[in-house]
Amino acid sequence: MERKLSAELWDKMHYLFRDFNDRMVHVELHYDFEINIDALKTVLICFFEKAPVLHSSFTDNRIHPYWTVKDYHIDDVLTVKEVSEEALDEEINNFLVQYIPPEADLQMQVAVFNHGGKSTLCLVENHMCMDGGDLKYFMNALCKNYNDFVENGISPVDLRTGTRSYEAVYEDFSLTERKMAKGLYKNINTKDNHAFPLTPDNIRDSSFIARRKLSAEKFDRIRAAGKKHGATINDMLLTAYFDALYKLAMFDPEDSVSISCAIDLRRHIKDSKGQGVTNQTAWMQCKVPRRGKDIFETLDYVVHSSNQFKQDRFMGLHGLPLLSLGYKIMPLAASEEIIKVGYANPLLAMSNIGILDVQKLALEGHEPTDGFMSGAVKYKPYVLLSATSMRKELTLSMCVRGNDEDKRIVNRFFDLLEESIELLIA
Repeated sequence: MERKLSAELWDKMHYLFRDFNDRMVHVELHYDFEINIDALKTVLICFFEKAPVLHSSFTDNRIHPYWTVKDYHIDDVLTVKEVSEEALDEEINNFLVQYIPPEADLQMQVAVFNHGGKSTLCLVENHMCMDGGDLKYFMNALCKNYNDFVENGISPVDLRTGTRSYEAVYEDFSLTERKMAKGLYKNINTKDNHAFPLTPDNIRDSSFIARRKLSAEKFDRIRAAGKKHGATINDMLLTAYFDALYKLAMFDPEDSVSISCAIDLRRHIKDSKGQGVTNQTAWMQCKVPRRGKDIFETLDYVVHSSNQFKQDRFMGLHGLPLLSLGYKIMPLAASEEIIKVGYANPLLAMSNIGILDVQKLALEGHEPTDGFMSGAVKYKPYVLLSATSMRKELTLSMCVRGNDEDKRIVNRFFDLLEESIELLIA
């Protein structure tokens, strides 16, 4: 008899996002030794059994969608390939920009590219299964279990299991707070028509990932400069994002512009031990009333807007009860149409995924020499800037379905972004 899993609220929402992006989350980690493939296979098999949604097929029956757990072979999950140093980047990029359909039997693909005695570990997974926060946890747990298995023969089954429900965000509230939070039906984010200046959508467009690295020395300077102005790293990156956009897209300096920032809703959960891998991410809209007379005035606007959200006890929870109600009382097809009317998908967004801890990502004593994570490939006119840091080296990435001219535009944006950061830290 087939085993079925409930489609949770965020599963459905990310399925709805199929009109805006490909929903894939990407990981790339470089190691200076060759990974033990048999050990990696063993860990992946154990993890897939602990998190069956990873080997499940999503069914959209237009009424009550669900997951069906599927049989699989580990060789369909893990690809191992010997490549030359010259071909490595192309192999990595081709793997990372793949699309996994929700109706596929597997919702995660893993690859190891061996090259000159080294290994590069890459992973792509469907955002319907888990967000960047839990994917970071998954990668840390994978490395820990790999080490325990290789070094001590311990069975690699140490992965969280439990509920995937969005309602976990309410569990640690008092009864009064819970009642208040579950009454926040209004979505406080508003629509903004300012867009990244990409070329018109074209059937011949293809997915690409553009990246830009900032040194650890520059990271320290960003943090130090931010501290002087009461700004976080996130505020500093957002300010540079705004400043570069006004220049790139030639927005009217008097226009108000919004960028939506990902919020990890686990901030409301004291203990995640009872949670399975899932999504707990919402959006906070950072708005500047105009481009500042200089970049520091823009920074003041960003800090003020961010702090307004941070003072909200229920940050990120607005609109969730309405989404839940819509999915509960109507068939999926009807609820999707109504949610599309009331939901303003942000044209401009940023996700600061945060620190990739090299100690937690070490394999057999070998810390990754380089690596990054990024969010989904966005479809025009939507864009998402992702940020991760490793050893304080910051990697900024943007995944776009576009053409060579779009690559040029995105790289020009990164040039302007770096110039804006230099102004902030000068």
